[in-house]
Parts: sequence; structure tokens; C-alpha cells
Amino acid sequence: MTGYVIGVLVELSGEPAPVRCYFALGIEDRAKAEWTAVDAAQDVGRIASSPYKGQEPVEMLAELTAARMKTLGLKPGEVRALGVNWPRRWMTG
Repeated sequence: MTGYVIGVLVELSGEPAPVRCYFALGIEDRAKAEWTAVDAAQDVGRIASSPYKGQEPVEMLAELTAARMKTLGLKPGEVRALGVNWPRRWMTG
């Protein structure tokens, strides 16, 4: 089992530009993980419709191995919002 860290650009009220929100997903299929991240991001704000400063609206940033998922406590099928700060703990190892 593998999972992914996905970044989604979201337009937030009061922000002058889209903000990237990060999600960890315990979903093995990359396309399904990306769509699931988009669904989760809709709870945060409106999804950006075009790239911004070289960032795609939806972008896979890291693949998570089964061992890494276990270390971080991410269960298969789980979707975890990581916030808007770079998720360095999830990106290493």
C-alpha cells in the first residue's frame, strides 16, 4: 500500500492569491487520491481553476510508502488535512 501527499490551490476569502493546502491520502491509486484531495479541499475554499506562479491547481508532491504511512499513522483510505504550511515531516524519509 502506498499513499500520497497532494497540494491543492484554494482561493480563500480575504487572500489576494490562491493558497496551497496540503493533504495526506492513504489511497493507492494516484488519480483517485488527487480527486479525493480536491473533494476535501472544497471544504476549505474554492479550487483554483488555473496555475499560479508555476504551481498547478492539483499536484502530487510525494509518494508515501507503506512503512512511512505506518510511521506517520496514516491508515489506508484515510484523508488527512495537513494545512497550508509546507508539510516537511511528511516529505522526508
